[in-house]
Amino acid sequence: QVQLVESGGDSVQPGGSLRLSCTVSGSGNSAVSKAWFRQAPGQEREGVATISDGDSLNYADFVKGRFTISQDRAKNTVYLQMNALKPEDSAMYYCAAVKGNLWTWERLRPSKYDYWGQGTQVTVSS
Repeated sequence: QVQLVESGGDSVQPGGSLRLSCTVSGSGNSAVSKAWFRQAPGQEREGVATISDGDSLNYADFVKGRFTISQDRAKNTVYLQMNALKPEDSAMYYCAAVKGNLWTWERLRPSKYDYWGQGTQVTVSS
């Protein structure tokens, strides 16, 4: 059973930066695609960034140029570096994973992921 634990959420001012971390365990030797999603109160969960087992990256248009997803296989950890944060980035951020690879067009869809972390809160406010 794949387990995910997020950390790094915090309250920051607009223009600030945060780095979220997600430790992945239980995947064994399986190829695992990972992603970050977010959900604000009253809104649907939306894809932010994805990284395949082979380091293929995908980003939502609203974070391109500001957020960077990466992974450290030795630490079984995936990161989301968030720069130039805006108030509209405020949300609960979730790490998600699925065994194997996804087609590019489906990588940002929450329904394609089988494993989820508990979430970490990001608040951007002055």
